[in-house]
Amino acid sequence: MDTEPALRLDGALLLRQLHALGQVGADPYQGGRTRIALTDADKAGRDMLVGWMKALDLHVQVDRIGNIFATLPGRGKGAGQAPLMMGSHIDTVTNAGALDGCYGVLAGLAVQRAYRVAGRLPERPLTVAAFTNEEGVRYQPDMMGSLVHAGGLALQQALDTVGSDGTRFGDELARIGYAGPLEPGAIAAHEYVELHIEQGPILEAEGVQIGVVERLQGISWQQVQVKGHANHAGTTPTVLRHDAGFVACAVVAALRDLATDCPTTLATVGCMQFEPNVINVIPRKATFTVDLRDPDEGRLAAAEARLEQLLADLAEREQVSISNERLARFAPVVFDAGLADAIEQSAARLGLSHRRMVSGAGHDAQMIARTAPAAMIFVPSQGGISHNPREHTDDALLIQGANVLLDVVVQRLSRA
Repeated sequence: MDTEPALRLDGALLLRQLHALGQVGADPYQGGRTRIALTDADKAGRDMLVGWMKALDLHVQVDRIGNIFATLPGRGKGAGQAPLMMGSHIDTVTNAGALDGCYGVLAGLAVQRAYRVAGRLPERPLTVAAFTNEEGVRYQPDMMGSLVHAGGLALQQALDTVGSDGTRFGDELARIGYAGPLEPGAIAAHEYVELHIEQGPILEAEGVQIGVVERLQGISWQQVQVKGHANHAGTTPTVLRHDAGFVACAVVAALRDLATDCPTTLATVGCMQFEPNVINVIPRKATFTVDLRDPDEGRLAAAEARLEQLLADLAEREQVSISNERLARFAPVVFDAGLADAIEQSAARLGLSHRRMVSGAGHDAQMIARTAPAAMIFVPSQGGISHNPREHTDDALLIQGANVLLDVVVQRLSRA
């Protein structure tokens, strides 16, 4: 008979830590918080997190790309085995909510704390990871830390990345004190489970408590540059214009048609700049980004091909030059079926409603899935809102999600 002390998750402490971390980088005027990767605010958040990890007497390691790993050792013959890993990230977009990424990291810490409070060690090591630069706001590509960890991006290439502010990634990583000695990938996960807010409206709309994420959309990021000719807005007839601004806007409209024609495909132009950016001058240059997503590789490739043909047609018709640069390209991911089943079983065991689903956002889990079985747990997002100060999930739902994570961990470790 198992006489070990029961594992109980301290939900109240999890909520307090989410609130405390959410105050780091908080903006009292615009709302939300801003902890862009490798900024002083990111350093402050990292320092707070590492302090909590050390308070649990975890073995804390930092690798050369700045990923933070905190490990609770395993017991007996399992001590030397590869760890079951949980985690996410703590960097944010501008004026972000308090939950994106942070919830997964701190819930993982809550699982480790449950073992510590019970005076138990797990059947194999239990590691929480906080991956660097998941958001990709300052340095691209996004999910950089987990991508380097998984071997999908060379370390030196990542360190040499120049950010939107002209800084070099490696220099800023050293400046904030998180250029660690550990080689990326040195801590290889046995399995990886990431708990996250949905960042979409489906779970709330259907009244479902837990999302079992079995697939993740592919993502294609491009930057497009259109070069035309500047001229007087009042004296140049429309038929004689080579208007970079018009071409950029025509692409935006065509991308909406593309997404309407194929409902699984999403297309977004999130950034756009005109030059000379003067009210009475026809733009000579337009630079904009294109974000294409689809859970099916064939449909994603078809959308990319359609965009390429559109750019060629517009260049010829409007007599402008168009170039495009790929910023990131990640294929769709199918998560581990066994782990997805385990999440579903844990939700059922805890009496929580659940559904299988696809993630529309990118996550560190899709990178770790290259090297280890991985899956994700979602909890509802109020109004489907994320990357926004109004990002919210009720406390009870956050605690329920963390308890599912704990149950999944216990069940998977019992197989060690």
